[in-house]
Amino acid sequence: MVRHRMLPAWLVLMLIGMAAAVGAQSPSPEKPLDVPYVPTKEPIVDRMLQMANIKPGDVIYDLGCGDGRIVIAAAKRYGIRGVGIDIDPQRIAEAQENAKKAGVADRVQFIQGDLFDADIKGASVVTLYLLPDVNMRLRPKLLSDLKPGSRIVSHNYDLGDWKPEQTTKVTVDGTEHVVYAWTVGKGMAR
Repeated sequence: MVRHRMLPAWLVLMLIGMAAAVGAQSPSPEKPLDVPYVPTKEPIVDRMLQMANIKPGDVIYDLGCGDGRIVIAAAKRYGIRGVGIDIDPQRIAEAQENAKKAGVADRVQFIQGDLFDADIKGASVVTLYLLPDVNMRLRPKLLSDLKPGSRIVSHNYDLGDWKPEQTTKVTVDGTEHVVYAWTVGKGMAR
């Protein structure tokens, strides 16, 4: 079993402060955020996409997509289609603008909504950078909605007792991050 270190109190307070500051500048999401917005750094995005074993015809869904960087990178590098889902309207607007700038707006879609209510049945790859409790609440949806053979890749947080097929560490700016990868149907229990 993988143990997680607690975030230092100063980091939690900083993230809460950042989320509050961003919230004061933008329209509020429909309901409170389960996860603060913390962008995934480019080297981690690269590793997540490598571990997803992307193939032609795949469709990537990023749950809690933020500014859309994972979906956009996948569309740009691999030529696949993608969908990003986030509850925050400001993040969705940013993601749409970023997709236009990257020249992939015709291959990606960003949906403002609750990831627990989203239709993810079309995904062959799902990426996550959520908190442990959110990942655990998401497990039943992943099992029921994704087809066997679909891949799930998560930044920093695992899926409980689901044994990942791959785990790797990526150090960025002196901080170690963990990336986990699973294939639906292998070692996953309800």
